[in-house]
Amino acid sequence: MSASPLDQFKILSVVKLPNVFGYNIDFTNSSLYMLISVILAASFFLFGIRKATIAPGYWQAAVEFVYEFIASLLEGSSGREGLRHIPLVFTIFVFIATCNIAGMLPLPMSFTVTSHIIVTFALAMIVFFNVTITGFKQQGLGFLRIFLPKGTPLWLAPMMILIELSAYFTRPVSLAIRLAANMVAGHIVMKVIANLTTQMNILLIPLPLIFIMMLICFETFIAILQAYIFVALVSVYLSDAVNKH
Repeated sequence: MSASPLDQFKILSVVKLPNVFGYNIDFTNSSLYMLISVILAASFFLFGIRKATIAPGYWQAAVEFVYEFIASLLEGSSGREGLRHIPLVFTIFVFIATCNIAGMLPLPMSFTVTSHIIVTFALAMIVFFNVTITGFKQQGLGFLRIFLPKGTPLWLAPMMILIELSAYFTRPVSLAIRLAANMVAGHIVMKVIANLTTQMNILLIPLPLIFIMMLICFETFIAILQAYIFVALVSVYLSDAVNKH
């Protein structure tokens, strides 16, 4: 009997560790693939810049392209003031993209870290607190103007403030659910099709295999796209914090 498509999202202990104050701190497959993602990302950038030259090679050009891509996205959304936050936005993009792609590699205990909402929610909360603190630091109490759009009639103000407050505090939830749901859905589809392939007549297997390869390419594109969408929304949120309304 084929394994359930949901089995790939189970958290499994790799190294058992003693509980700390009643909390399980085992080194899990999720921890392992976070570590793998960090190593892959760090290796990519370190090897790309270790012998930086004015005329970049392919590897250095790839590193510079990723950095300039995020920098232009951030500047386009929140202006030059937003570039002060490029370390955060760039790190989030690289981490999410690498985790998404690492989860598709044919490695032992393959696991997609961003398929778990606790991980995506933690990233979203980092963004939420950074934007909120930056907003009050840059604008003081003037930051509160984002909750009342300019030109709103006085009689409509209480309702608008309530709506804008609700929208603001649900930002991390929407960020977290969007990323996790897309990664879960994509991996479930691939798993279901792979399971069907194993049950087909050997003469018909090449057809779904070709489709699976196309699906993997598409899912790789989605993995990078979801990282882009996440940081694009972060850039928009930063615009509220660094630009006066």
